Amino acid sequence: MYKNLQTPCFIFNEMEFERGVSGFREALESRFANVKIGYSVKTNSLPYALQFARQLGCMAEVVSHDEYRLARLCGYNPDEIIYNGPMKSKETFIEAVVGGAIVNLEAKRELDWLDELPDNKIHNIGIRLNINISHVSPEDADGEDDNSRFGFSDESDEFKEALNRIELNSKVRLAGLHIHRTTHSRSPLFYERSVGYAVKVIRKYDLNIDYIDVGGGYFGIFPNKPTFTDYAEALRNSLDDPEFNNLTIIIEPGNALTASPFSFLSEVIDLKRVDSDTHFVTTDGSRNDIDTFFKKTDYLKEIIFKDSKGQRERLPLQIVTGCTCLEYDRLFTLRDFPGLKVGDRILYNNVGAYTLTLSPQFIRLWPRVYALGKDGEFKLVRRESQVEDILSK
Repeated sequence: MYKNLQTPCFIFNEMEFERGVSGFREALESRFANVKIGYSVKTNSLPYALQFARQLGCMAEVVSHDEYRLARLCGYNPDEIIYNGPMKSKETFIEAVVGGAIVNLEAKRELDWLDELPDNKIHNIGIRLNINISHVSPEDADGEDDNSRFGFSDESDEFKEALNRIELNSKVRLAGLHIHRTTHSRSPLFYERSVGYAVKVIRKYDLNIDYIDVGGGYFGIFPNKPTFTDYAEALRNSLDDPEFNNLTIIIEPGNALTASPFSFLSEVIDLKRVDSDTHFVTTDGSRNDIDTFFKKTDYLKEIIFKDSKGQRERLPLQIVTGCTCLEYDRLFTLRDFPGLKVGDRILYNNVGAYTLTLSPQFIRLWPRVYALGKDGEFKLVRRESQVEDILSK
């Protein structure tokens, strides 16, 4: 199936991506009347995937002026964009607000920019609420004070002060709360509690809002992990009151949607033996491609032999490495396993989250990307980077 693909390369499985989007949407729409799903551009900024997400009815969730412009170039109208994060530019901020985007205030300078909006109508804006996990869901916290550098805190005066400035500005109306925060556990109970905290804040200030943007951080379609239904039920538990029946629920799943549709294919290019037991297997891929934080010791992988493995000598220890000059560019080990040969291939699955966006142009530039369509055919959707791209003005 993969023999005609040039390595190294990423592979985007369109059917798997569509399965994730429809699965999460169905779980939420069975419990809420109004639902929006934002495709997290920071998690995977491949333009082809971003455009495919729009075809499936997803908004683009962006966190910088560059990502905003990318979404616009990929065909998104402002009212199809969720604009978060502190790296907005004033120009794109004003364009987004005026154009009907969901814009969630993050930085204090954005409060000043509200004064520069046109006064021909009242513009809807949202605001990010700071979430301290230690106070909201202690068993999900990292340490005794798992605070956040994002959002306006209601534990200080900053959230209240921001609300006051919004209320005094005749050009705007507060339309929503953004409460994105993630935990290592990714437990549904954390989301239930964080939404419950938002509900307390809504009632405390008697806010009349249209949406809660819960953000991302969910598990995707993995065995023995929380399901989309589990997360949807958790959100419903905190909003099980008639006053919230018309509230729009916004989610921004990054890893949950982008991890499983992407695979990475590399090929064995060299073999070395350094002692009687240890063999090094060099591939044309790298940990930079699939493990940008260099934390993993193994992967969901599949070894594709170019010929019969039954006729191969079993080797005591094979260390599969990347193509860089880094000594620690070691991917995984094989013990008592048929000896790999030049031309064998390794397919790494579930590697779409943060890999393409964080992969550096180190030693070997960005690899090509193929899309696998419903017809079972591959098409090249991004060529490999070339040195001329770096020199280009």
